[in-house]
Amino acid sequence: MSRPKQPRIVAELGRPETPEEAAARKAESSRAHRESKTLYGLIGALLASLAIVILIVLVVVRPDPEPREPIDYQNLAAEAEASLGADLAAPDLPEGWTANSARVETGADDIASWYIGFITPDNQFIAVRQGVDANATWLANAVQENRATGERSVAGTVWDVYDRRSVDPTGNFAYSMTTTEGDSFALHGTADDEEFDVLATAIAEQLGWND
Repeated sequence: MSRPKQPRIVAELGRPETPEEAAARKAESSRAHRESKTLYGLIGALLASLAIVILIVLVVVRPDPEPREPIDYQNLAAEAEASLGADLAAPDLPEGWTANSARVETGADDIASWYIGFITPDNQFIAVRQGVDANATWLANAVQENRATGERSVAGTVWDVYDRRSVDPTGNFAYSMTTTEGDSFALHGTADDEEFDVLATAIAEQLGWND
């Protein structure tokens, strides 16, 4: 014959708990269990929502931004020529060449210069800087005071060459060319020799250096 279940001893009171105390204890235990399940459910829902947001960001294809309109460097050069009192380099170039910047600059030496940044057909960069009535210091600064590594003739014009491709192959001054034909001119960028030649030839033809 089984023995009747003994009342639970409440340690704090040193006596069996009353039916009312047992009912209250069970009710509190049920409430804590329900709250715990609710908290875990909220955390699970938040994590699921976060996972969906991350998936949307990673998977959904966002439209590419509209490409920038090429700069009309020839029109800007024509407008700047009157104020600078000089014929500015604004050559006609083959298809695939675009300008992403064109402006007049004045440095700390008060020498005005004309700047164009070109993107080549091979998606490389070449900048043109033309110093109006510039001096040797301006020309040295235009190529970051690098030392010439040689010279070459392009379309009848001799250019000093500054080849740093082995040192900084991807820098904007990886390769530079300068000449004092007419004004002081500096070309610099990441393109290969052929694309530098295309630009140098176009400038010489536009400004009539060989006429």
